[in-house]
Formats: sequence, structure tokens, C-alpha cells
Amino acid sequence: MPRFLLIGVSAFALAVGVTPVVRWLAVKLGIVDKPSARKIHSHPIPLLGGVAIYLAFIIALVLFGERFYIRELVGILLGASICSFIGLVDDRRNLPALVKLGGQLIASAVLVLSGVQVQLLPWPAANIAITVLWIVGITNAMNLLDNMDGLSAGIAAVCSAFFLLLAALSGQYLVGALAAALLGACIGFLVYNRNPASIFMGDTGSLFIGFLLAAVGIKLRFPQNVTFITWMIPVLVMGLPIFDTTLVFISRLRRHLNPLTTPGKDHTSHRLVRKGFTSREAVLILYLVSCGFGMTAVYLTQAGILEGYLVAGGVAALALYAIFRFESKNLIQ
Repeated sequence: MPRFLLIGVSAFALAVGVTPVVRWLAVKLGIVDKPSARKIHSHPIPLLGGVAIYLAFIIALVLFGERFYIRELVGILLGASICSFIGLVDDRRNLPALVKLGGQLIASAVLVLSGVQVQLLPWPAANIAITVLWIVGITNAMNLLDNMDGLSAGIAAVCSAFFLLLAALSGQYLVGALAAALLGACIGFLVYNRNPASIFMGDTGSLFIGFLLAAVGIKLRFPQNVTFITWMIPVLVMGLPIFDTTLVFISRLRRHLNPLTTPGKDHTSHRLVRKGFTSREAVLILYLVSCGFGMTAVYLTQAGILEGYLVAGGVAALALYAIFRFESKNLIQ
């Protein structure tokens, strides 16, 4: 834990120090997010905040991570760097969705080739397919979640905190170091990204964060319980991004829109605002919901098969009911 604390605090301090420099650079290069009818900000906001998160994360790990484990990080860091680079180019030139997807598939392949993959089924091909689906799904879920000041970075911090807790409880240094570095970097970035935000992370940050969280979820192991239960734990930790993405996909498909390329104010956060909450209140509510998912995941580490599936089934039923309520209220602009 002292080493995790050192990594997390270092990443936080680096993010706090680097973000203003990146913000200045984004303005000089003209890499800004301009307001539009589909966005909630009224003036251009610098992008490239993800560069600060990336640098804080990498430097903290290199400086204070165990050298033995750093060598094991090559596949994860290379894949995350590919996603971050694709996001950087997209922030500058607005890449087509298929190009971004291709980059994510390449990053997923790098991760699989490095030996980081799901070990759920007895068939290697099926495990690889699940790995790629998980990586691409979570990466894009965090990208879609970046729709309100402080939301994506805050949810990433919550998920990282629970991954750090789970890693500490099961004695997994590699996962703990990754989670601690990401937690510190995201909280440091939130100093500038909370409402009203002075900088956005852009795809540079959201794709990087999504890939890392997905990889950490794969690496996490629970030797004290059976895989038949523990496969649900990373899914629950990432429950809020998965819920939001599912809601958006269902909503857009019902309206005969492309769920991947259609922008819109149809996310959970937007719907909460239209129910009367302020933007800050909506974000805080989603932080609390994410904490609820995380606490349920921690409970499952000690649960038996019957109670584990009853609890997970109850969470899934509540999530489906919430989607039904959101859609029936038609809280879309």
C-alpha cells in the first residue's frame, strides 16, 4: 500500500502540474472543442487533457513502479499508447469511426499477443474473442461517457479506486500499480475538468483510460473464489459506463439512428439534467451510482454461487428497469 500511495500521489501531482501546460499548448495549436447544438458548453474549450493524464500515468509508473513489473507492462502500455495516439489524431482531424475502431482492434491484438487475455472458457479462440469485445466495448464506453464536465474522469477515478482496493485485497501488485497511477492522474486532471471545466480530456484521454480500465479488469484475479462468480466483478466495477452505453445504443436504435456515429444529448447525465438536476448534481449522482456498482463488486469477491448470481441478477434487473424508465419518459433532446 505505501508503494501504491506513492504512485497515486505522484500521478496526481504530475497531472496537476502538466495540465495547465497542455491547456496552453492546445489553445496555441487550435485544438479546441467548439460549441454546437449537440454540446452543452457555450465557448471553445481546449482539448488534449488526455495528454496530461497519459504523461502523469506513465511517468509515475516509470519512476516509482517496481522494475520487475514494469517489464510486464509493455503490452498494456503499448496498446494504451496506440489508443491514445488514435484519440490524439481524432481530436485534431476528426477521424472516421471505422479508422478509430481499427486502431482499437490493433491495440487489442497487441494486448492478446502480450499474454493479457480473458481466461474464462476452455476454448482459446472464444477467450480471444471475449477479450477483444471487452477491450473495444469498455474503451468506447468511456469515450461515450465523456459528455459532461468531470464525468468521464470522475467515473474513471471511482473505477480505478475499486480496482485498486480489489488488487490490494488479493495482493496483486501489477494491477494495483496501474489502478493507483490512473486514479491519481484522473483526480489531478479533475482539478481543471470539474464543472465549469477549463479543459477537456478529448479522445486522447477517454480512449486511453477506457483501454487501461479494460486491461486492468482482465488482469485482476480472485484466487479466493471461483471463476464462475469472479468474471462478474470487473463487469460490475465498470457497470456505469456499460449502463450508459447500453442506454444510448437502445435509444438510438429505437430511433433508427447509428449508435456509433450519431451525436446527441441522450446519455444518462443529459437525462438527469432534463429531470431537473443541475450538471454538477447529475455528475455527483452518477459518481454515487458508480460507487454502488463498485461496492457490489467487492461483495461478490466473498459471495457463494447462489447469492452471487442473485445479487448480480438484481443489479441487472434494476439497470434494465432504469433503461425502461428513461426511455418511456422520452428524456431526449
